[in-house]
Amino acid sequence: MAVTNNIIIGIFLFFALVSQCYSQCRESDLFLTQKPTGAKVKGKPEWQVDITANCAKCYFRGVSVFCSGFQTVEPINTSILGKEEGGLCLVANGRPITHSQPVTFKYASDTSFPFHVLKQQIVCT
Repeated sequence: MAVTNNIIIGIFLFFALVSQCYSQCRESDLFLTQKPTGAKVKGKPEWQVDITANCAKCYFRGVSVFCSGFQTVEPINTSILGKEEGGLCLVANGRPITHSQPVTFKYASDTSFPFHVLKQQIVCT
């Protein structure tokens, strides 16, 4: 009986912690925005991408964005945006993106590319 009560209490505490974490931050708290920089690289307009966590109590890691067909004439460091399988690109080698540490990169293309986040893991602190 005592073992059963301990298991029930443990399960309750686990779900209480998990629900607290997910109530603090949501997937929608990770923002990906783009804007033209006004510069030209090899005759192509340059774009700046900012990926920002809008939640101070959690961070996002393992972030991958859709990048199938993405092309740029401006090199991007693969530690910032690395190609994966299935049309995905891993952002910042999967390192945490926090409220105070966004990820920014630039690329040059005739038009902006429709990047959007497809995978992420929320970790609450």
